[in-house]
Amino acid sequence: MKLTVQVKLLPTPVQAAALEATLRACNEAASWADGVAFEKDMKRNFALREHTYDQIKARWNLGAQAAQHVIKKTCDAYATLRANLRAGNLGRPGSKRYRRATEKPVTFRPEAAQPYDDRMLSWQIAQRRVSIWTVSGRVKDVAFTASPEQLATVELYRKGESDLVCRDGRWFLLATCEVPEAEPNAEPVDFLGIDLGIVNIATTSDGEIMAGRELNRMRARERTLRTKLQRKSTPSAKRRLKKRRRKEVRRARDINHKIAKHVVAEAERTGRGIALEELTGIRERVRLRKPQRATHSSWSFAQLGAFIAYKARKAGVLVVYVDPAYTSRTCAQCGHIDRANRVSQAWFACRSCGFVDHADRNGSRNIRARARELWRCGAPSTAPAPPLKLKGGTGRKRHVTASDTRCASPGLQSRCS
Repeated sequence: MKLTVQVKLLPTPVQAAALEATLRACNEAASWADGVAFEKDMKRNFALREHTYDQIKARWNLGAQAAQHVIKKTCDAYATLRANLRAGNLGRPGSKRYRRATEKPVTFRPEAAQPYDDRMLSWQIAQRRVSIWTVSGRVKDVAFTASPEQLATVELYRKGESDLVCRDGRWFLLATCEVPEAEPNAEPVDFLGIDLGIVNIATTSDGEIMAGRELNRMRARERTLRTKLQRKSTPSAKRRLKKRRRKEVRRARDINHKIAKHVVAEAERTGRGIALEELTGIRERVRLRKPQRATHSSWSFAQLGAFIAYKARKAGVLVVYVDPAYTSRTCAQCGHIDRANRVSQAWFACRSCGFVDHADRNGSRNIRARARELWRCGAPSTAPAPPLKLKGGTGRKRHVTASDTRCASPGLQSRCS
């Protein structure tokens, strides 16, 4: 499986100036090539190369490999745009957002990432140095730092391109690594159901609750501070906004990584698979009051699901996706479905059998039960293999049967006779 390892570069001021000039030249050339591709409706690599390659090399003083990567980056940008249009991520055809994306060429930021191959970049892992091509010539002995685990992964499994990135004045290399996957567990003894939420980020069917109180408080505090600083709009307020702009995202990503690591480790230790809800399209299906919209929009359920999926794939743990419809209203004890069963956000009380439990724990048990039914019946795989994001989604909820569940492991053979 492919993983991206981020290492931090520690360039001198002279080396940093050369790297900055290189990124600016490459992105200016890419933006110009985007205009040519848009004007001539020529968005394929080889076709666009005939009209831009010589001009890019001469005008921006780029080497042959850098010019090739600039053209390829341009074509990849249009390929990504087409995929987003097909998936409906930019609105419906004819909408204002759709027209804004299609009626003008793609442009690149001056410090957008630039891909490097082995002809333009060489690694000396033991010395923690890289030699990298720039518009000012080859820059050698650029220091970098990384954890021992990252260094080992880069040394053993690095394969393909690496991206040069400048983020808030700091330089990084994103190295692509082909990490071997563990042999998947063909016969899990059971499933660990995971209920994803906002108040509680994740709740397992074992009863473990990973509360989101700290993260939600931090998000509310950052949101309030952003509002005050944007309203003030002084130079010092803008500097503070710029300094804090990625703090919330980094914190949420760190928490999601820790939760995913813990969940996968527990499933691997006990020989179980992991059952997740397929929440794709939930933002379009759910209508909220205005005070709830910011909280719901900042809910990073897709990121947490992707982290669990790729860590499970690396560890050889089966991941199963089930339809989440009515998991919060269904009694895990008797199966009775009633909206009144959900007494409050925190508690569940069945109107039929009287079973009382924490609402998220009850939901995670329903998710586990649906995954068991899926595995018993051997429904065919329809969800993409992790860590790819799920696509699609229905517009309304319906009752769930075994055939409605989805599994992330392809090639599942039927076990029902």
